[in-house]
Amino acid sequence: MSGAHPFLVTSLFLCLISISTFHPTYSKPNGGFSLKLIPRDSHESPLYPGNLTVVERIQRMIRFTEARAHNLDLISSSNYSTIEPNNLSLIRDGFFYMVQVGIGTPVEFQFLLMDTGGGLIWTQCEPCINCYPQTKTHIFVPSRSSTYRRLPCDHPLCHGDLPLYKCVNDECVYNIGYGGGSSTRGVVSFETFTFPLDATRTIDNIIFGCSNDNRNIQFSLRGVISGIMGLSLSPDSLVSQLADQTQRRFSYCLVPFTEAQMQPSVLRFGDNIPLPSSNVYTSPFVTPGGSHYYHLNLLDISVGMRPLMFPPGTFTARIGLSGGFFIDSGALISQLDQNLVNGRNVYREVMRAFQNHYDSFHLQRLGRVPEGFPLCYKYPPEFNQFASLTYQLEGGNYVVDPKYVNFYNTQACYFCVAMMPGTGKSILGAWHQQNMRVTYNGAINSLQFSTETCANDHP
Repeated sequence: MSGAHPFLVTSLFLCLISISTFHPTYSKPNGGFSLKLIPRDSHESPLYPGNLTVVERIQRMIRFTEARAHNLDLISSSNYSTIEPNNLSLIRDGFFYMVQVGIGTPVEFQFLLMDTGGGLIWTQCEPCINCYPQTKTHIFVPSRSSTYRRLPCDHPLCHGDLPLYKCVNDECVYNIGYGGGSSTRGVVSFETFTFPLDATRTIDNIIFGCSNDNRNIQFSLRGVISGIMGLSLSPDSLVSQLADQTQRRFSYCLVPFTEAQMQPSVLRFGDNIPLPSSNVYTSPFVTPGGSHYYHLNLLDISVGMRPLMFPPGTFTARIGLSGGFFIDSGALISQLDQNLVNGRNVYREVMRAFQNHYDSFHLQRLGRVPEGFPLCYKYPPEFNQFASLTYQLEGGNYVVDPKYVNFYNTQACYFCVAMMPGTGKSILGAWHQQNMRVTYNGAINSLQFSTETCANDHP
C-alpha cells in the first residue's frame, strides 16, 4: 500500500447500510464462542504492573477513566488537528480490557484492546508506513497468510450512499481518528480469526483493518498491543458482522476490582451466553444521530430510596453528541454530567444526596484522600447504613449495591462515593457493573442485566 493515498476520515455516525454481502462462517455450526476478557491489572495481562495496593489500583482506574473521558470529548468535538503533549498516554490509558485472538493462516496471536464504543477491528500490518513499537508479538504480515484478501471497492461498506470507508486507487481504505491528532489508517480486508478459548473455533471472512499508518498512537510501552476490537453498534464491529451467527448478542460479568488479584472475566457471544441466575431486566437502546455507543433512556436517579426527580429530557442526547447516558466498560468509574441541563447539575445533586444521607448519621467527613474521590467518610465497624444507587432506566431499575457504589479503604476505615463528574455526558462505567451479568442484545435492541457472582463465570 502506497503512503501517497489521500486517506479520508471515517464518519463516526452509525451508518444504516446492509452488510449482507459478506458472510463470516464458522468452522463449527454452533453460533457461540467466548474470549478471555483480561483487565490490565490482572496477573494474566501482558501489561501487568506488578503487585499493587488497592489504593494504587484505584488511582490507576481514576486516571484511566479521565483519559477515556478526554478521548471521548476530543472525538465528539472532531478535534483532530492538534497533537497534545500528553496524547500518547491519553490514548494508552483510555482502554482497560483486552482480548487475545488469532489472525490469519497460519495463525498469529495478537492482543487487542476491547472497545464497546469502537467499530472496525484493526491490527498493525506490515509493510509499515508508521507503526508504533510492537516488540513482544509480531506485527501481522498479510502476504504470509493464505486466507488474507482485501475488501473490494464495490462492497457496500466502501460504496453506496453511506459508505463507512473510501475507495482510493482501487483500495478500500479507512482513517479512524481518536482525537488530539491520533489516528490509524490502512486497508479494509478479510481474514480468518481464531479464538484461544476454543482452539478449534475459527471464523472466516471477518472484515478487519490492516493498519500500516498509525499516528501518535502507543497503547503499551511494552509493545504487546496490536490494535482494537470494536463491539459497538457500527455495522463493521465484530458484533454486527456476526449477526446471523450470534444474533448480535455479547455478554460479560465483571469480577470485582478490589480482590487481591484481579481475575479475568469471560466475554461471551451468542449461544455461549448463560441463562441468568436471577431476575432479568431489559432496557432498550436509543440511537441518537451521530453515535454508535450503547445509549440508554435514563429517566431518573435514586440515592437510597429517594428519587431525585430530574425533569424529562435531562439525560437525552443533544446536538453535537453532548448529553445522553450510555454504558461503557472502558470508562471504569461512572460519570454524571456536571453541565447545567434544565437548570440542574446532575453530578452535584447526586453527590449532595449522598452527603445528606451520610451527614444524617453524623459520620466524620474527610478531606483529601489518596484515591482522589471528593466525598469520603470515616465509619465505625458496626455502621451498615450505606446507600444504594439506582439508575431508573426505561424497562427496569438498574440497582447498584452499596458494596459497588462506594470504594472502601478497610485498613483506614473510610469509604468514598465512587463517582466522577462528566463533561457533557453521563456514563455507566465498569465500577457499577461489578457482579452484574450484562448482555448487549442486538436481537431486541436492548441491554439486559441481572445480578450474578461473576467469579463463578468460568470459560
